[in-house]
Amino acid sequence: MSRDLRKYMKETNVRLAIGGVLLLFIVGLGLIWAIYGFGAAVSGFLCLLGAFVPIGLILFFLYGLDWIVKRANRD
Repeated sequence: MSRDLRKYMKETNVRLAIGGVLLLFIVGLGLIWAIYGFGAAVSGFLCLLGAFVPIGLILFFLYGLDWIVKRANRD
């Protein structure tokens, strides 16, 4: 029985990233809401979304480059 450790590492990293983002949104915004109220939680949510836009663009660009390189190496 062989195990693909690279695939396992990739899946683990994705799960950790998703878990971190969920903790940031649920716990972070929940605490802001509990301490400062709804308006502050909405402001915090908008700030988090604004912070994730450049991160998402960078990831989209890197996945695009990865797709181009893999496609070029097949030929």
